[in-house]
Amino acid sequence: MAGVKQARDGAVGILTLDEPASLNAMTPDLLGALAAAVLEMTGDESVRALVLTGAGRGFCSGQNLKASEALGEDIAAGVMRFYWPAFRALRECRVPVVVAVNGVAAGGGFSLAMAGDIIVAARSASFIQVFSRIALVPDLGSTWLLPRLIGRQRALELMLLNEPLTAERAQEIGLVRQVVDDAKLMEEAMTLARRLAEGPTRALVATRTLIEESEHATYEAQFRREIELQATIRRSADAVEGRNAFVEKRKAKFTGK
Repeated sequence: MAGVKQARDGAVGILTLDEPASLNAMTPDLLGALAAAVLEMTGDESVRALVLTGAGRGFCSGQNLKASEALGEDIAAGVMRFYWPAFRALRECRVPVVVAVNGVAAGGGFSLAMAGDIIVAARSASFIQVFSRIALVPDLGSTWLLPRLIGRQRALELMLLNEPLTAERAQEIGLVRQVVDDAKLMEEAMTLARRLAEGPTRALVATRTLIEESEHATYEAQFRREIELQATIRRSADAVEGRNAFVEKRKAKFTGK
């Protein structure tokens, strides 16, 4: 598929943004290809985790300004038409998503990295918001995602000052799970993805759903919502296996069902 490479390693699907000449800058074609690739890959029930990364020296350098005309005169409508489906596909993915950030994640590329579930960063990785440098506001979900990951004050600091965030600092403030040598980035990302792929997929994704719903719920409402979802999940094959394994004092063998 143009712009996005697909690969498989057992139960893990690997998606690679593949426009290295532009540091994988966003275009309608690239984001459309990503949305389609996520849906195609996860349409196979044997896929139980995804890894998203970028080809070449960077993860994603943000919007390709040369392609902005393709969005049309109504920018909001264009972005929702061409870009939102990819972000939604990642955010609502039926399996956990590990993002392996190699090199720069700038502007919308920073937003894209946050759309996954867990970020692993190469030591050379850097994150920068960019927007206020060109007199714009953060977009593509940044103002929703970043404060929830690192807090209001730190999010504002990054957005207002546009200081690059090193991989090590990103780990210190909780944006990324771990920082690894560049040569080991995909190895570590795959190790994490395989661990997730062996887990109870429905329960893992339902946990993500509860976390997101909690942002807008009262304590009492969330308390009830957890139990309601639990009542459904506990009937899954993996939940039955989990209980049996606990009673039998053995390691559970989950199937994602």
